[in-house]
Amino acid sequence: MMASFGDSARRNPRSRGRTGLRSGPDRATLGIIGVICAVAGFFVLGIVLGPVAIVCGWLAMGRSWSGGSRSIPALVAVVLGAIDTLLAIIWLASATGPGYGVF
Repeated sequence: MMASFGDSARRNPRSRGRTGLRSGPDRATLGIIGVICAVAGFFVLGIVLGPVAIVCGWLAMGRSWSGGSRSIPALVAVVLGAIDTLLAIIWLASATGPGYGVF
């Protein structure tokens, strides 16, 4: 009988999605950070905190729109971050209109 070297490795295969080294915050934390940035962006620095909220929400959702395992804070962070960024752009565009210039 010949011994096979690969048999023992097949008994406990690695689970999908956990093969690499993980570092940094997990998805739930990124979703909560995104929501906090989005809410804070309505009051201060919306042009900066809005995109930060979108990125945190996107990373918390796993970098894709597809799939049924979306977390609610991640989706809220993306939506509020987009609204926040849009409002900040509109506010900046209206502030640079006629009557507010240097001349």
